[in-house]
Amino acid sequence: MKKFCILLLGIILAIIALTNLGSMIGFAICLLIVYYSLKQFLKTESTGQKILWGIIGLIGLSGLLGNLPALVGIAAICILYVGYKHWKKEKAEDTNPEDDPFTNFESQWNELEKNLKNKGV
Repeated sequence: MKKFCILLLGIILAIIALTNLGSMIGFAICLLIVYYSLKQFLKTESTGQKILWGIIGLIGLSGLLGNLPALVGIAAICILYVGYKHWKKEKAEDTNPEDDPFTNFESQWNELEKNLKNKGV
C-alpha cells in the first residue's frame, strides 16, 4: 500500500510538472532577460542606455512575476528527483551482497582455509 501511494504521488507530481512546463520555459526566458539587462545596466556609462536597460529589465521582471506558477512546477520536479534518488538508494540496499549464500559460503571457506594454514595443517 505504501509503494502504491508513493507511485500515485509520483504520477501526480509528474502531471503538475508537465502542466507547468510552458510557464517554466517563460520563467527561464524572462530570467535570462533580467540577468542580461542587469549585466548591461551595470556595464554601461551612458544615462540613456542605463534607462533603456532598466526598462528592459523591468519588462523582464514583470514577465517573471507573470510566470510565478513555474515555481510550483520546479518544486514538483525537485520533489520527484529527491524521491527517485531515495527510491534508488533503497533498492540498492535491498540487493545486499552479504545476503547471497554463495558469497557467504566463499567468505566462510576463505576463513576456514586461513585457520588451517595458521594451525599448520
